[in-house]
Amino acid sequence: MLIRLCQGAVRRFRRVWLRWRGVRITGSCWLQSIEIPRNHADIELHDGVALDQGVILLSTGTATTEPRISIGRGTYINRYTMLDASERIQIGANCMIGPFCYITDHDHGTQLGLPINQQPLNSGPVYVGDDSWIGAHVTILKGVTIGAGAIVGAGSVVTKDVDANAIVAGVPAKTIGQR
Repeated sequence: MLIRLCQGAVRRFRRVWLRWRGVRITGSCWLQSIEIPRNHADIELHDGVALDQGVILLSTGTATTEPRISIGRGTYINRYTMLDASERIQIGANCMIGPFCYITDHDHGTQLGLPINQQPLNSGPVYVGDDSWIGAHVTILKGVTIGAGAIVGAGSVVTKDVDANAIVAGVPAKTIGQR
């Protein structure tokens, strides 16, 4: 009983601390030990968001006035998932995202003659529609829109848009069914 009270107090303190650092939190969120390395004001969490242990919300570049990472109402993100945004990652409401996922809106250029660490970022926003389910170990790459109600099978790499209510799986992810 005492342990649960202490854990609850730590989570409440974490919400207050993150708000003070600039994270836009509307309503109540369940936040375990998460990491936001920089640009706290680029993060927006809506009511009922649950971020499990080890979730990383990484915003690259100079701080913006609009959120780079927005997570919709009632969405749950499981352990050790990383959202890596330089432009925009928007997760809809009531989504479930499995453990060890990687969602990014950018990659590096590949121009010959310029060191890879000096290449400019190529980016495109990522959108995950409401009521979507992303399985464990999924990678979602730049410029992808996942339609509302879609399901992405575990271990998939999503390189192209996914239709609403589609079920996709594989590397690269392909449609294997409909809800």
